[in-house]
Amino acid sequence: MQMTTQKQTMNRKINFNAGPTSLPEEVLREAADAVLEYNNTGVSILELPHREKEFLAIVEESKALVKELCEIGDDYEVLWLHGGGRLQFCMIPMNFLGHTDAAGYIDTDHWAEVALEYATHFGEVQILATSKQENYRRLPEFPTHIPHGLAYVHYTTNSTIAGTQWHHTPVCNVPLIADMSSDIFCSKRDYSKYAMVYAAVQKNLGTPGVALVILRKDMFNHIKRELPPMLNYHEQAKENSILNTANVFGIYLSLLMLRWTKQKGIDAIEKENRQKAKLLYDVIDGSSIFTPHVTTEAHRSLMNVCFTANNPQHEKQFIDLCTQNNIIGIKGHRSVGGFRVSLYNSISADAVKVLVGLMKEFEKGF
Repeated sequence: MQMTTQKQTMNRKINFNAGPTSLPEEVLREAADAVLEYNNTGVSILELPHREKEFLAIVEESKALVKELCEIGDDYEVLWLHGGGRLQFCMIPMNFLGHTDAAGYIDTDHWAEVALEYATHFGEVQILATSKQENYRRLPEFPTHIPHGLAYVHYTTNSTIAGTQWHHTPVCNVPLIADMSSDIFCSKRDYSKYAMVYAAVQKNLGTPGVALVILRKDMFNHIKRELPPMLNYHEQAKENSILNTANVFGIYLSLLMLRWTKQKGIDAIEKENRQKAKLLYDVIDGSSIFTPHVTTEAHRSLMNVCFTANNPQHEKQFIDLCTQNNIIGIKGHRSVGGFRVSLYNSISADAVKVLVGLMKEFEKGF
């Protein structure tokens, strides 16, 4: 008797976690198929050799898609590196900050603070602006006068913890480096203004363990130290990011997310992201029991909406209500408390509507 199998509808929770986050169901299904067999090769993507033509094709397609989505040319290099964002916190000053040099950092949240602290191990760090004294509830003013002698200026475009986001690319007269881990491709940007952009991919582009680096090639001339090849951007570029065994599955999943992003289109993604954020902020602003963490609207993040309940008892009650309704991942970061709802690119507007409906229902009880 011939047996047939049928894919069942996935019983998925609404996942608002800050990362790893929800991935599109179609991406998960394609990845699941590749785990069983990749592209008629007779082997799983988990078994695919990292120096065979099949994986090299994955790398080349992913690099081409990044350049297309960023609207940049061959004067930029695209790298897929191990170690996530923290290793980039190290590699940036290792490569570009000499012992007698200084770099400028904009301090807007915990991750920006960690990045600048790592840099102090390799050279001088100047904090050009900070909002730490206000618990990062707003963005500082980006400095208009930046010392010409700085090796680079580093800033974090979006704070997953505080819920702030820079919505415009700042003007900078020295190489500008941006950590876009939590908001890459969430909206239109002029990537040609940056000397380097990097992103740990587990927010909008995949799963943990991979970092995307987009580096203008003239920055290779700014490398200040003799470094082991694994820590040298130029050496990584010469080896096409395959100095050692690459994270084959992680890069493949990022390729699937890049295809999904291209198909949907960044203009459409940005429009939906603004709609999702407005739905949620409108309910919070109009609420008598919820309070936004960031009150300056121009500084609010489209990706991470942070808020609290006026009565601490209501926080647990609302989280319990969400759990009962298959909503997870809304508990705020331990340093801020309250709630954090992450609205990354793959989160649907329908999912946000379910949450805001529950918030309105919850408030009626008080």
